[in-house]
Amino acid sequence: MDDTLPASIDDTLALLRRGDYVADRPLATTLFLSLELERPLFLEGEAGVGKTEIAKVLSETLGRRLIRLQCYEGLDVASAVYEWNYQRQMLEIRLAEAAGEANRETLSRDIFDERFLIRRPLLQALEPHEGGPPVLLIDELDRTDEPFEAFLLEVLSDYQITIPEIGTIRAEQPPIVVITSNRTREIHDALKRRCFYHWLDYPTAERELEIVRVRVPGIEERLSRRIVAFVQALRERDLFKLPGVAETLDWARALSTLDVLEITPEIVNDTLGTLLKYQDDIARIRGSEAARILEEINLKLAQEQV
Repeated sequence: MDDTLPASIDDTLALLRRGDYVADRPLATTLFLSLELERPLFLEGEAGVGKTEIAKVLSETLGRRLIRLQCYEGLDVASAVYEWNYQRQMLEIRLAEAAGEANRETLSRDIFDERFLIRRPLLQALEPHEGGPPVLLIDELDRTDEPFEAFLLEVLSDYQITIPEIGTIRAEQPPIVVITSNRTREIHDALKRRCFYHWLDYPTAERELEIVRVRVPGIEERLSRRIVAFVQALRERDLFKLPGVAETLDWARALSTLDVLEITPEIVNDTLGTLLKYQDDIARIRGSEAARILEEINLKLAQEQV
């Protein structure tokens, strides 16, 4: 682990590669600029293309703590920023009353002390950390409501949070912020303007093959080529949910575990659940369509070898 930030785009590519992340140069460029200029990195793309993994790799390779805020509908300040430990506060009040300390002003000041504060991910990310500012992953922001998005805009503008009972807490150094979205809804332009943006698409066949080699070491080359070719062909079909890189890797590990040397229609039918997550999609591919795809890729790969 090296807590030194990369000094160039090539260093950024190398940093990601040390974490077994195979990135293209446009992504490495956006990430380098985000780190160098201390701006949040906003990643959009389909589920399973590797958005979340970037934050994990940065945490691992830089030796920084990873703080993850998993977004969902109805996410509020109490879950994302802070809340007071009401049970401990009530206990403190009862103990003070039992001891005859009834001064309300003093008691109010005492129970809103930081020792009763429960720090949630956003507040944790602003505090000093050994080893340098943490990596703050705000995952699937598109799942939240717009009011929370507006609050987040205020936090990311100045990297500070105001707690009425305590005051303003400001980060000495801004955290490394990675925001992801599956684009189930549009994120407001005001937030995007404060970030460096990158659309993470499905990889080319060549890059996906390299990802399989790196993430599933020991897999037979011929098998990995056919795995990638089959997944790439699936993405050309009219499916409800196209398989991402995560599904490609799951399928590769599954076939490797089963000691598969050759992909047959029967193997595809038996293992489609690792690639596709909706029954309608599985029914559309299983059987004759799977056999047709295998014929296509076998012919294509044979022509490439000529």
